[in-house]
Amino acid sequence: MATLLLKLVGPMQSWGSRSRFDWRDTEREPTKSGVLGLCAAALGRRRHDPVADLAALRFGVRVDREGHLRRDFQTAKEVIRASTPWEKWLKARSKGKTVGIQDTVVSHRFYLADAAFLVGLEGPRELLQEIESALRRPVFTPYLGRRGYLPAEPVFFPEGGLVEKGLEEALAGWPSLVAKPPEAPRYALEVPPGFSAGARGLVREIWDQPLAPFSERRFGPRLVWMVNFPWGKVPHVSK
Repeated sequence: MATLLLKLVGPMQSWGSRSRFDWRDTEREPTKSGVLGLCAAALGRRRHDPVADLAALRFGVRVDREGHLRRDFQTAKEVIRASTPWEKWLKARSKGKTVGIQDTVVSHRFYLADAAFLVGLEGPRELLQEIESALRRPVFTPYLGRRGYLPAEPVFFPEGGLVEKGLEEALAGWPSLVAKPPEAPRYALEVPPGFSAGARGLVREIWDQPLAPFSERRFGPRLVWMVNFPWGKVPHVSK
């Protein structure tokens, strides 16, 4: 098994897993669905194209710089709400025009400022090679979780980020992305069902596992081990 390493560094990143309507959250580290969406865009896949091969990859993150949680406010004016049958009829009849019942909606959008993450995708070497090549010359512009949040540096490593190592070894052995790294960086490692963290770290359930093309917005749960380890000392998680 091989692992492809990517760097996600930028002034603004947002990785939502529970976003609904006018409240847009972000996790404290990149989500699997968000990173796979970035890869699918680079490959030129449309939102209705299958992503089962990408979803089968194992996913992990090393947090080199946590970043700061921030909230942005956005407004949309002259929005036609559709809470009653009459309002729904007006909205359908307007076809996007600002007629009928009007209102102003405030959207709360959370993001991470100045964060730096090392991301690993473990799986078949051929698929990982295809992803890395696409990231060097992407069909669609990659962004960090939300359109408009562009990377400050290339997502790929110029020297090549594809290594013949497992996910844990690859993440633990790669040099830090920042000048002043933490003594024991935090890892978010995908683990199999039934995994026990013992007294170390915390196992979370995150709903960011793609179950269908992105256009269907269907995601399932994934177990993630949140844990801190000194540099180069991440144990392998057995399946």
